Amino acid sequence: MNIEVPSPSVIDLTAYPRASHFRYFLNMGYPYVGMTVQADITEFYHWQKQNGVPFFLAFLWCAARAANRVPAFRQRIRDGEILEYPWCPSSHTVAREDGTYAYCQLDCRGDFASFLKRALPLHEEAAKHGTIEEDTSDMLPYFYVSTVPWVHYTSVTQPTPIPADSNPRLVWGKYAAEGERITMPVTVLCHHGLVDGRQIGDFYRELDVAMGEIVSGG
Repeated sequence: MNIEVPSPSVIDLTAYPRASHFRYFLNMGYPYVGMTVQADITEFYHWQKQNGVPFFLAFLWCAARAANRVPAFRQRIRDGEILEYPWCPSSHTVAREDGTYAYCQLDCRGDFASFLKRALPLHEEAAKHGTIEEDTSDMLPYFYVSTVPWVHYTSVTQPTPIPADSNPRLVWGKYAAEGERITMPVTVLCHHGLVDGRQIGDFYRELDVAMGEIVSGG
């Protein structure tokens, strides 16, 4: 199920401060930049346990909220142009009983309670009957999301297409206790023509904010 997203605006490259960087990375075979951070999810973890909500969907809401607050994460490349969407939905992997996975697309806007009400049945339906078939012509605005809940990893390698796409990829792994704190590896992979380390840092900062918002009910 693809989600209807408002039309993006086209960025004027003559006024775009990263135009030379954009062109520099555009022709690279592997134009991506990525990072893994051991995110402190202590308060979020205790809130999720106390409220009994699905961990993955709760953290997905936080991650999508954070990504949408970083303008560069809402930018995509199409035919040599940079488009910027007003907001972006997510497409995440869902484990199936046969050991494979399916894709599920979600609109992550709004408050968490409203999001969970519409997301949970779609997630469960994908687990039962979903596939990995997607209409690639409509996938440009999406964040690609996956999880590795079996491993508290320090790095992860992600498959990317040829030619390169510009959809940000978000992955997280198994959480673990470090003293009194709970940490979880959270990985970001973006097209370097659009995103630098500064914007990746902005994402992790916004992720902390979003986790605080879900805990406080904001």
